Formats: sequence, C-alpha cells, structure tokens
Amino acid sequence: MATCALVLALAAPLFAAPSVMAAQRPVLSRNVRQYVTVDTSVVALTHVRVIDGTGAQPRVDQTLILRDGKIAELGNSAAIKPPANALVLDLTGKSVIPGLVMMHEHLFYPTGPGVYGNVAESFTRLYLAGGVTSMRTGGNVNGYGEINIARAIRNGEKPGPWIDASAPYLQGPGLGIGQMYELKDANDARRMVDFWADAGATSFKAYMNITRAELAAAVDEVHKRGFKITGHLCSVTYREAIAAGIDDLEHGFFVSTDFDTSKKPDVCPGQAAGMASMAAVDPNGAQFKSLIADLIAHHVAITSTLTVFETFTPGQPMPPGLDVLDPILKQRFEKFYATVQGNEHSIYSTLFAKDRAMELQFARAGGLLIAGTDPTGAGGVIPGYSDQREVELLVGSGFTPLEAIKICTLNGATYLGRASEIGSIVTGKQADLVVINGDPATNVSDIRKVELVFRQGVGYDPAKLIASVKGQVGLF
Repeated sequence: MATCALVLALAAPLFAAPSVMAAQRPVLSRNVRQYVTVDTSVVALTHVRVIDGTGAQPRVDQTLILRDGKIAELGNSAAIKPPANALVLDLTGKSVIPGLVMMHEHLFYPTGPGVYGNVAESFTRLYLAGGVTSMRTGGNVNGYGEINIARAIRNGEKPGPWIDASAPYLQGPGLGIGQMYELKDANDARRMVDFWADAGATSFKAYMNITRAELAAAVDEVHKRGFKITGHLCSVTYREAIAAGIDDLEHGFFVSTDFDTSKKPDVCPGQAAGMASMAAVDPNGAQFKSLIADLIAHHVAITSTLTVFETFTPGQPMPPGLDVLDPILKQRFEKFYATVQGNEHSIYSTLFAKDRAMELQFARAGGLLIAGTDPTGAGGVIPGYSDQREVELLVGSGFTPLEAIKICTLNGATYLGRASEIGSIVTGKQADLVVINGDPATNVSDIRKVELVFRQGVGYDPAKLIASVKGQVGLF
C-alpha cells in the first residue's frame, strides 16, 4: 500500500450526530489528524479513471468534485471545472474506486493457543489504510471494546472505517474457547441479543455449536431490534438456518454440513467431517443447485472469506502484509505456512477450488455474494492487505475485476441497507473513495497500490497509518 505526497489542509467543519448516517466531514481529534493528508471542504479529483462499483466499464478522464463529505459532481474533465476554492489533485494515470465495504472482519487476532488478542487500535488503522471505509465485524471477543471503538471512530476520535459492530458470539457449549459465553437455551439467546443491542451492538453472529431453537430465538429477537444476523454454522445446516430466517451465512460453502449424511440434529459433526462431505459435493449437481435456489428464494446472502482458507491451502502464495506483525507472531505464522506447503494430503487442496466454483455459481444464479477476510485461523490474514487480496482471489475464482470490486463495495453496502449512501461512485453519495496508482479493472493486482483513502471526504495517508503500527500488530 503506497502513498503520494499531497497538500495538508486543516479545515474543521461541523460533525453530524453519530446516530445519523450523514456524509458531513467529521470534526477530527488531534490523534486522527496526524494521519490526514486532505481535509478541506471542497476537493477536485481531476483527470482520473472512475471505476464506480456498479460493474460498469471504467470512465476515463473524469473529474469528481467533493463538497462537505459528499460527491457533488462527476463527469468528463473537459466539462467540469474545479471551483475556485477547491483543492485540486491531478490524478492522471490513476483510478478511483468506492471505499471497500467488507463484511467479515475482526478486531482480534490469534496471539496464542486458543487466545485472541484485542488489536482494535492497530487493525482499524490497517483496514482504513487498505481502502476499507465501511466494515462489519463477524464476531466479537472484545466485548464493550469493539462497540466503543466503533463509536469513537464515528465521533472522529480515532482513525478507521465505519463499523457495524457485532455482539459477542451466540455460541453453545462444546467449542471450548474461554473468551466466549455459552448459551443455556433459547431464552438465554434472546436475553443475550437484548443485552448487547442495548449496549450498542448493531450486528449479531451465530456460531458453530448453537442449536436450532437457540438460533430461531436469536433471529427473531435480532429482527425485532431492526438488525441482521449472520452465522458460521456447523450444528445447524444452511437449510435449517434459512428456515429460521437467518440473513447471511459465512465462509462461502466451506462450513456447510448440509451434505453430511451422518450428521445428528443440533450436533456439530466436527470441521473435518463437514469439510469432507463438502469436498464430495458436485457444484453442478442437483443437490447443490437446490441449496442455491433455497438461499436465493429466501434472500440469504453468502460471505466469501477466501483469504483465511488460502492460508491453509498448499500451493498458495505467502499472504501480504506480514511485516506489520510483532516479530514473534510473524515468525510463528511463517513456520505454520511452511508446514502447510509440505502437506501433500490437505483437504483444502480440493475444497479451496471447489468452494470458489460454488461461490461463482451462487452469484451467477442471482445470489448476493459479499466478502470479508476473517483474520483468524493460524494468523497471516492482515487487515487492509487481506481485503485487497480478497478482490484478487475473487478474480481468480472466475469473476471479472469489475465484478470482484462490486462484490467488495456495492454488494456489501446493499446487505447493510446503506447502498443509497455508500458502495458506488454516484453524485450525492458519501465521498468514501480509494485512489489507486494504476488500473485494477485491467490488472486487478493494482488494487494494492493505494495512495489515498477518502472517508466522508477526508483523505487519509495509508503510509502514515501503516507506519504507526508496523512491527507491533498483535500488541494493541
């Protein structure tokens, strides 16, 4: 993630209340301003290639006028003249895409055996540096910390993306992770939803050992509160979750237990058994096509998280961004990676390719495919860097670069119910934009060449954000 030298402006307009999804530029704290390169009420981005996030072909030699946090004008540079009071940035040869809207992110990281460290401070900076301007966390082990940092970012007190902050996991007994509460029954699931919704959580996630009754109760309570619920499931099948009214299912089709003939009701057969059953499924067969039809008929989205599964798959490259890690964590992951590369009998060799084909088929059939990165597993999935890598992996799955960008921008905004505000480059929308030194529509790997990230019309310097945490990620 590169940077370019731009003029620093220090205007400070009024900020709308955190509860309002307004586009006005926030009042930024001194802590945030150290990462800002552009903060003035009128900005003109001239002679730029616009990749608008809708899947449409890029438009060349465009000018965008950003005013008070919104996209005020967009059109051919020959037709639009920057206002006299604008800060003008000549972006000849560069591209602008919508800010990434990523849907399975975390503010914790594996720092020890079965232990997840709270790394919200460093992760939020890295997400923003990578071009992520809005994100949903897919599970919370930080309790109030996650909710509070989301609020602090909205208030301009800390740098980072807008966050749809999830509550702690809705999980039953059996997994043995000490940082997770274990539900007792369906009434307990309702109680937990209400408690965390009152505390400020805006999203919920069911986890591997939840029962059907607990899931149905949680879905009902979440929907009463006006929120959405997703799931990384095992004890409950995708079809059972669809019947319960779930809104989204995580990890593509890697974790579906629908095709495990030995599965017992409300019991997780184990990750290995579930994956083995999925590895045997024909993506073009009637059984799988029937599951896709059921998902689409009930408007259930699927979240692709190819980045985390890539770290378990032999033959895949070393993930990007490891240099930001604490040296001990970096060394630990590099050792794990070497072990993976030597595994000649890994089920991931089959399942990684198969899931990519399944996700492509789901999207081609009309399903809402959204994307995230899931920085968990054995580590190595680094915020910002991995979000860019997810775009690349989607292209490797058979999507065009323009389709992959749409999945990671407008599709995410659509799921969040915020497509009228973010997710595409349209006049009147919030000025959440990523300036790229290259053309990711032609060469998707240019997505890594981020020079400037606008959130609510304020331009952040990726290099400064990265430098502030380099070598220390895993500590804070």
